[in-house]
Amino acid sequence: MVKHMKGTSNKREILGTRVCTSDEMSSLEDILSSNQCPTAVITSQGTDVTPNRDSGVCKIVKQHGVEGERPMIGDKVCVHYTGRLLSGKKFDSSLDRKEPFVFNVGKGQVIKAWDIGVCSMQKGEVCLLLCKPEYAYGSAGSPPKVPPNATLVFEIELLSFRGEVLTEDGGIVRRIKVKGEGYNNPNDGATVHVHLKGWCGGCSFESRDVTFVVGESVDAGVPLGVDRAMEKMQKGECCLLYLKPKYGYGKEGKPENNIGSNAELLFEVTLKNFEKAKESWEMDLKEKLERAVLVKQKGTQYFKAGRYSHAVIQYQQIVTWLEMECGSGTEQLQAIQSLLVVAHLNLALCYLRLREYSKTVENCNKVMELDPDNEKALYRRGEARLLRNEFSMALEDFKQVLQVNPYNRAARSQIAVCQRKIREHNERDKMIYANMFQRFAEHDAKVVKLKRKKDDSGHSDQNKQGLKRQCLSEDGP
Repeated sequence: MVKHMKGTSNKREILGTRVCTSDEMSSLEDILSSNQCPTAVITSQGTDVTPNRDSGVCKIVKQHGVEGERPMIGDKVCVHYTGRLLSGKKFDSSLDRKEPFVFNVGKGQVIKAWDIGVCSMQKGEVCLLLCKPEYAYGSAGSPPKVPPNATLVFEIELLSFRGEVLTEDGGIVRRIKVKGEGYNNPNDGATVHVHLKGWCGGCSFESRDVTFVVGESVDAGVPLGVDRAMEKMQKGECCLLYLKPKYGYGKEGKPENNIGSNAELLFEVTLKNFEKAKESWEMDLKEKLERAVLVKQKGTQYFKAGRYSHAVIQYQQIVTWLEMECGSGTEQLQAIQSLLVVAHLNLALCYLRLREYSKTVENCNKVMELDPDNEKALYRRGEARLLRNEFSMALEDFKQVLQVNPYNRAARSQIAVCQRKIREHNERDKMIYANMFQRFAEHDAKVVKLKRKKDDSGHSDQNKQGLKRQCLSEDGP
């Protein structure tokens, strides 16, 4: 929460950061050029922002930012900065490069002082940070510009910040309030114990403890976005998740909680504990095959219920477990290939329903690597290509289906659709080119007409000039 600004006779304080008043030196140049020790000046005028209050990072606000949120761990921040030694020598500046610096705060991508100091800033804020060696480059320094055990002063402007995007489509954005412990994360199949708080349109709709299996969160009424974020979390972490409708309750909404269709959601998620599922390398082939059969059944249940994204998670586990296995005999090899074919076929169908046609084609191709004449794979690839307006390629797929099974009526019907689409496409092309050539012809005609007009005008002027000269010669002196 953002604290209100406090006022006194000669200074103001925001969230523990001092703002310079008129009788104090807020300019970095003023501080460094004064006769006083820069460290003493900034320490006395600024505020210690280190968690353990050891004066390792002291901050002075030069310019207020926009009142509101501050960066959280993992946020992508964009800043301009200038760094100087206590002697006043500049050793680095994004302003000189005319390009802002971007990094993920709290992830160890920058010196410790920055991870601490930037999290205390607001958008648009400009501040000075005094950084002791243990919060900067330490005893090693950063040769050749920063010597060992150097105390540094940075002037930083926070231009913008946004949460960590967890998916390619930007549907899940995470902002970490409390960092977790260690480096282990829940995997698919892990059992997680979390506390959830949910908001929709600023209104709270749930607050509960819940236990679920990662990949099967729908069984506990937990949205897909929370499920998918688990693999990025550590024990004890508390984060905010901003979910687009696809990763929330989708078109169906959740009427019992007054959540309408295609609503965006905000969840605060605390991962209290988890028990990891076995990784693929921890299972022998027999266990993988047994679990793959159970997972296939689970995926089919989700598919029939219209939970295509959850079904994808299940089928993808089968691929992860078995794609690198070859078995120790013909029987095992056939079992592996059979399960992989089913998994890829079902993934193709799920992606077809999710309108992710490139992934449909990709999984159909995987099937045909194992079974080149697979009728379902050819047909589903044709469907995806038809929906991508790749009519000629789709036509070839459906023709191949008929070569495999001449009695496939659906493929014959799709061939007619492809042929019609190709004709319509060609007719449109003809019209476009005809109109284009007509415009070119009209343009050329105009150019010729203007040229003739200009030529005629030129000849007329020459005739007039000739007559004028003739008249002048006839008049005489």
